[in-house]
Amino acid sequence: MGSLTDPHDACQVVRATGELDLTTVPHFAHELRTVRDRPRPPRLVVDLSAVSFMDGSALDPLCAAWDDCRHHGGWARVVYTRRSVGIVFRAARLGELFPQYLTVMDARRGHVADAPPPEDQGAPCGGSA
Repeated sequence: MGSLTDPHDACQVVRATGELDLTTVPHFAHELRTVRDRPRPPRLVVDLSAVSFMDGSALDPLCAAWDDCRHHGGWARVVYTRRSVGIVFRAARLGELFPQYLTVMDARRGHVADAPPPEDQGAPCGGSA
């Protein structure tokens, strides 16, 4: 895992690799917190394209990052290409909050992949469905 900064724009990128589960999420959460501590307004891209497995334990730090970025006038977007990662978002009814971006460049530009079916869309973090 790691973070990258492009000096020409304020977009921060956190890239995760391998598995995101109870044993690896603390490091992932730390990376997200570190990036969010940088100058505002935060624009965060979380690149999960190299994640081979993700369980629900990754959702709390992602929701915290989303909430914090929005609170400070920025945004957080997630890149993922594996169907299994999308299933985790949809199962938690967070498909609308975390739409699929296929590349980091798509996320930076706000180009969402094909929209999920309406039943996959859920309430924002901390909200009710």
